[in-house]
Amino acid sequence: MDRSWRFWIDRGGTFTDVIGQYEDGTETSLKLLSASPAYADAAVEAMRRILQAAPGEPFPAHRVTSIKMGATVATNALLERTGAKTLFVTTAGFADSLIIGDQARPELFALHIVRPQPLYSGVIEADERLDATGAVIRPLDRAALTHKLRAAKTQGYASIAIAFVHADLNPAHELVAGEIARALGYPFVALSHEVSPLPRFIPRAETTVPTPT
Repeated sequence: MDRSWRFWIDRGGTFTDVIGQYEDGTETSLKLLSASPAYADAAVEAMRRILQAAPGEPFPAHRVTSIKMGATVATNALLERTGAKTLFVTTAGFADSLIIGDQARPELFALHIVRPQPLYSGVIEADERLDATGAVIRPLDRAALTHKLRAAKTQGYASIAIAFVHADLNPAHELVAGEIARALGYPFVALSHEVSPLPRFIPRAETTVPTPT
């Protein structure tokens, strides 16, 4: 009879910790190096060892009921600013919107404000605009955006965060911009209406491009 296992995984930059729980409540844990020439993926390798899968045997997925995984790798990259070079693409006129923010200040009466640097390295303004109902006021200028994104590609940008005003109501322009970016070969493209499909531009854009507080 197939066993039922549940797994919880924390993948860190140095170690990956895996806890496995059998259906009777018995738990076992394993810690492996996150990167090793001995295996392709630490999380999969740890689960295979706990499940006692033979080398070369397909992963016994039928014995697993759930896998929950968290990663501190991305958190560390944000804190250490070692992530991919990121480009922020937004509606024309909103290039400095995340720098301005919502005027929230951690020290309300401080006379000398030390503003944290944004996590993106550059900004492109797209010629497009929607109104407060999501209707198109100005269509997206595809040719101009393609030219700007192609030029940015030569500058080493690998990650793009696209956040247009009112895209939560009508994502059409963001979808087209995302298609252009992917066609140009950008390996990672985030669209605000997919990352955080909520009203209010600043919070949605900040979620798409995480900004230190």
